[in-house]
Formats: sequence, structure tokens, C-alpha cells
Amino acid sequence: METISEVTIDFTVAIPTYNGAKRLPAVLDRLKKQVGSETIAWEVIAIDNNSCDNTAQVIRDYQENWTESFPLKYYRETQQGLAFARQRAVQEARGELIGFIDDDNWPDRNWVRQAYDFGQKYSKAGAYSGQIHADFEVQPPENFQRIHRCLAIAEHGSQAYKFDPDRLQLPPGAGLVIRKKAWLENVPSRLTLLGRVGGAKIAGEDYETLLYLHKAGWEIWYNPQMHINHQIPRDRLERDYLLPIARGCGLPICQLRMIAAPNWQKPAILLRTLFGNLRRVIVHRIKYREKIETDLIAAFELEFYWGSMMSPFYFLKQRFLSKS
Repeated sequence: METISEVTIDFTVAIPTYNGAKRLPAVLDRLKKQVGSETIAWEVIAIDNNSCDNTAQVIRDYQENWTESFPLKYYRETQQGLAFARQRAVQEARGELIGFIDDDNWPDRNWVRQAYDFGQKYSKAGAYSGQIHADFEVQPPENFQRIHRCLAIAEHGSQAYKFDPDRLQLPPGAGLVIRKKAWLENVPSRLTLLGRVGGAKIAGEDYETLLYLHKAGWEIWYNPQMHINHQIPRDRLERDYLLPIARGCGLPICQLRMIAAPNWQKPAILLRTLFGNLRRVIVHRIKYREKIETDLIAAFELEFYWGSMMSPFYFLKQRFLSKS
């Protein structure tokens, strides 16, 4: 008789989580209600990224009462950071396609079906993402759509298309599906950008992974049929949260541009990034003047330009540290 361990798995849903005890039930309940996935052999794995709440107990409770045809597994990753959690997920996943869902992402009822089918249709896609809709606890500030990209909100229309990695036009990691083979063959076991670890708010680990895939010749796609609702609580719309995020989105820009660049282009990238963003800072300051103190979106954009302007120095610092 064929055991669960011997069954070939087509698709893995991986949920990296940190202190997600209160958020995980909503995600797991939605995965239990997936439709159209009856002919897919799939699994769910939760990667507990060193939580200090009762995340492990929540998952154990679900496992004890789990009657679904697909298994629910639990792994603890003690190295802090989303990059480590995702790397562990790739190691543990048995599916050739791995869909990452954060613990504040609520997938549509047919998300697994749509994600799996797209991967079968587009065999050259090393990674692809869908539509990520914001579910705000409170009304966001005016013009909030201008900074959607930095908060993993993505609504790009109803047509599938390839992203443009050379211009850093890439999807966020939330709701991202990757081809395990592409990851294992091309993504380093330790990324340079480790995510928002501790007090650091440096972003970019998602883009770093995708740029390695792009460099190896894999395509990065947008699938409009995959829908996720991203839960955004009140505190993520406040100035004290948003401005550090803005700076953290800007700081890795130069480093990301260097990944696929030949050595002869790198000095020019340093200079263009520095002076191009210096110009943006000046123009933005002139345009908004004193409104920077009251217009949260304008302040966010200024912090992003500051971070991008400083990104060549951040790149050189990281390079020096890696050699010391």
C-alpha cells in the first residue's frame, strides 16, 4: 500500500510565520476550503521562524484534527529572518512548485488550482505571482496607491505578462510561486539581503531571489487568476511604521542592480544610483516643501529616495563586510 511519504507531490503551499498564532487559523481555514484542487497532490507546510508565542501549539492543534486529503506539516527554523524561513521551506517542500503565503495572506478559494495550472502552462516560468489586494483595517491615507509596491500590494490588470527584472519590475514574495528546481540550482544558500530582521527594516530579499533566477534564464510572470487578500492592520498605516519601511526599500536598490550586471558596468551603476536619486531628493523637497511634515505619502517617497541615494554606500559596506 502506498504511504503518504511515497506519494508524489505536485504543489506545496509554504507558510513562513513569526509569532503568527492569531493570524494562522484564518489562513489554514481558507486552505481547507480550496476548490478545484481535488486532482492535485498537494501539501501545506508551516515554517515557524523562531516564534516566541504559541504558534507551534496552534499548528499542532490543527494537525490533531486534520482530516484533509493533503497533509499539514510543521518545521521550526531558528535562524531569524524571512530569507531563512523561505530557504527552509524550499528544502522541506516535496512539490516541484512551491507557493509562498504569508500568515497575513488570505488566498481565494481557487488559489491552489490557479497557481498549479499556470506552472504547468508556462514551463519556462521560474517564478510567478498574482494579484494581491489590500484588506485595510482602517481607511488608508490619501494617495496610498503611490506606495502600494512597498507594502506587497499588486494589482496589474487581467492579462498575464512577463515582468522586467532588468528594470527591477518584479513581484513581491507574498503569494509568489517558485519552481523548486530553479531555486535549488541558482539561489545561494545564504542571501545577501536577509529581510527585516530584528531592528533592521532592509527589504529586497524577494527581489534578490528573483534576480538570480532571471540571471539563469528563467522567466518571471504575472498570473492575474491568482488572488490573495493581504491583511493590513491599523499600525502599518502609521508614520512610525511606514517611514522605516520606505528607507529599507530604498537601501538595497544598488545591490540589487549589481546582481546581473557585468563588472564593467558596476562603477556606472554606483554613480547613476547616487546622483540620480540625489536629484530625486532635491526635486521632491522643492515640490512638497513643508508638506513633507503633513503628507505621509510624500514623506514616504522622500525616505525611499534617501534610501536609494544611500544604497551605493550600503552596497560597498556589505561588500567590505563579506570580505572581512
